[in-house]
Amino acid sequence: MIRRRVLVSGTVQGVFFRDSCRRAAAEAEVTGWVRNLPDGRVEAVFEGDPAPVERMVAWMGHGPSRAVVERVEVVEEQPEGLLVFAVTT
Repeated sequence: MIRRRVLVSGTVQGVFFRDSCRRAAAEAEVTGWVRNLPDGRVEAVFEGDPAPVERMVAWMGHGPSRAVVERVEVVEEQPEGLLVFAVTT
């Protein structure tokens, strides 16, 4: 199991990024969470097997069709054993 924290910048709020991420994470069978940040970025954490987590990191590089991702930051972290994927505030 691995964990990645991902921060994306650009036009990523108000374009259904979080809900699209939730659906993609469910399809990839990873756990974690996604939220909007006050500075306009979106932050997400993904935990699970390496291949699905890396797919989600790659997905964050483009997001849903209305998003314009300008920058992606990825941080490797220790897994916490999260059980679900959630949209948080």
